[in-house]
Amino acid sequence: SIFLIFEKDAKGDKRTFYFNFGPFSRNTFRDMANENNGNSLSNELGYEHTLIFGRFIRNLSDFAREEAKKVKEFESRQVFAKHWDRTRKVRHKWGNKVLYGIAWFWDHSFAKIGEDWVFLALLGVLMACLSFSIDYGANLCNKARIWFYEYMENMFLKYLAWISLPVFLVLFSVGFVHLVAPQAIGSGIPEMKTIMRGFVLKEYLTFKTMVAKVVGLTAALGSNMPVGKEGPLVHIASIMATLMSKLITSFRGISENETRTIEMLAAASAVGVACCYAAPIGGVLFSIEVTSVYFAIRNYWRGFFAGVFGAVMYRLLAFWYNHEVTITTIYKTNFQIDYAYDPAELLIYAFIGAFGGFTGALFVCLQRQYVTFIRNNKIIKKILAKNRFIYPFVMTLFIASIDFPDGLGQFLGARMTPKEQITTLFSNFTWTSDDMSLKDSEVVHKWIQKDSDSNLFQNLALFSFVNFFLTMTATTLGMPAGSLIPVFRVGAAFGRAIGEAMATWFPYGLPNSAVPHIIPGGYALAGAAATSAGVTHSLFISVVVCEMTGQFKHIIPVMLSVLISNAIASLLQPSFYDSIIVMKKLPYLPDIIPSKSQAYKIYVQDFMVRDVKYLWRTMTYKQLQQLLKEAKKIRIFPLVDSPGSLNFIKVTY
Repeated sequence: SIFLIFEKDAKGDKRTFYFNFGPFSRNTFRDMANENNGNSLSNELGYEHTLIFGRFIRNLSDFAREEAKKVKEFESRQVFAKHWDRTRKVRHKWGNKVLYGIAWFWDHSFAKIGEDWVFLALLGVLMACLSFSIDYGANLCNKARIWFYEYMENMFLKYLAWISLPVFLVLFSVGFVHLVAPQAIGSGIPEMKTIMRGFVLKEYLTFKTMVAKVVGLTAALGSNMPVGKEGPLVHIASIMATLMSKLITSFRGISENETRTIEMLAAASAVGVACCYAAPIGGVLFSIEVTSVYFAIRNYWRGFFAGVFGAVMYRLLAFWYNHEVTITTIYKTNFQIDYAYDPAELLIYAFIGAFGGFTGALFVCLQRQYVTFIRNNKIIKKILAKNRFIYPFVMTLFIASIDFPDGLGQFLGARMTPKEQITTLFSNFTWTSDDMSLKDSEVVHKWIQKDSDSNLFQNLALFSFVNFFLTMTATTLGMPAGSLIPVFRVGAAFGRAIGEAMATWFPYGLPNSAVPHIIPGGYALAGAAATSAGVTHSLFISVVVCEMTGQFKHIIPVMLSVLISNAIASLLQPSFYDSIIVMKKLPYLPDIIPSKSQAYKIYVQDFMVRDVKYLWRTMTYKQLQQLLKEAKKIRIFPLVDSPGSLNFIKVTY
């Protein structure tokens, strides 16, 4: 049998562990331990017992040098400790005064108004300023890239100017995030879903993670890679809400409340979406559908109140700094007609919804297969093990080369920013019309070059196809990145192509219809919403599309497309966020689908593991060896008293 003996020295600090095998007695090992503890110098020099003779495994001169070094370090720490005690008293005194002043001001001002109201309003304002700063920095980078490209005359210099800035920004984002906080990589929504279900993920809601997320996201958006900012903003808003809650509890002198923390995280999720799309209602629906497994009714007003403050402040900043005429939506549209669509067109909108569902499911499936391939490929693993910047460098160079305006990019609207691309896709005129104004023709020429042989439908189809795969690739570069806006553009381009085809086939509307013209922009709205819903498995996007465009006339066809897309995608694949949770192996319990009544007839005993491997008190060495051979993949075994009772043993030492 095997015995594990724990021995302590006189001070009770050090432990000596011995294994007793076969003929050796327990007293023999205790005597050996006492002899060893009796000679401290032998312990320090690493004296060990061998089979025949004992031996010292350390040199006496090395031991003397280390002891002298320890003495010097101890003396220096003593001097520093005296100085620290004097300064700490002063700092502690003034720190208490500052906290007392903040607490007194809070009690006599904001606390009387309502702490939650002030907290949520401040959260919305701060997130709006942060979101606008990210957009402003990314826009400056995009403008600088286009300016360098147009300034160069030689084709090679143009290409070099076009690819250099994205490569630099992506490598900077990857390196900065890796050094400061690797938890800032990716979207952040999968981690927030895990946290809001009760699991604790270390370092995901800290200040350094927020800094890494903000800086990395700004560089990623400035590189003009096909990534979005919705997921990272939700993560940033959650971190800010957590830090503000800790600040309030610190100077209020109260302990943190877990329930209140979860409520504030739900409100922060709404604020993140509201500051991204200026859509407070859509933000509340997002926090209900995507992040929360249980949404308390009292959180409605929290999310909406904070979302309204964030959306209003976000648009006010755009009005002040972008010199806009008035406060408008993010993607301005102008569908000025009484009848937006004919009832017969709902069949086409349903087809767009089906396409969005299949496209969203295909995107999730291919993205998961691509990540699995990268993880399991031996060559790529060796490359990433040597230098983590090689893969982002190669993929960024590849994406920027495809997007080069004098190459394939001339058919992809490469000279426009992502916001300009979406705005033009939602434009309220027919691109195939012969009667266009000068302003409208300039919009069309951004997608179709004057001297190009391609047509509109080829360019839109190519844009959707290329961005579909580039988005899937860009989400694996190891930097803060969302996926909703790139997928949104893919669906908008497909919907625009369908709308332009309908306008070409029926230039005066459908037969026997009261609607005089087909509106291609409405199809673009439905396509963008349907594809996004297919990826996220949510319905909030139908409201978000209407809020960020200001068009509620197409709410019925948009909702129809979203419902069909969501239904098809849910049957084929999990959502994009749940797929990432599975790939990252995060502790997450999926929801029970309420539409399947059979789920309530399944009990734990139907799928629990019955053949549990365990250790017991009187287990022999041979039984232990056999157990380890049978269960090679199991790394943790429960310890029980006997196989009959299976009661856990409480181990204390």
